[in-house]
Amino acid sequence: MSILKRPLVTEKVSALNEKSKYGFVVDIDANKVEIKNAVEKMYGVKVQSVNTISMMGKHKTRYTKAGVLAGRKVNFKKAIVTLTKGEVIDFYSNV
Repeated sequence: MSILKRPLVTEKVSALNEKSKYGFVVDIDANKVEIKNAVEKMYGVKVQSVNTISMMGKHKTRYTKAGVLAGRKVNFKKAIVTLTKGEVIDFYSNV
């Protein structure tokens, strides 16, 4: 089971990248220490701090012939990782 699911690539997180802060979608059961160790191991950088946010899944509704189907997307956790000064993660190096 991987702790880091995928990096967050949004306008808000891209603006934070200039301040050495990077966002990731992480496993719902992961704690800050596990996230810190996973980022340091995967990207070879030094992590200063980790902030986590548990997000509730959005409500979704579909209108079909059989009637209205309502449900919710799965819950997930985001992590904002602050790196030490001078460290950089390049997500687009392999593209």
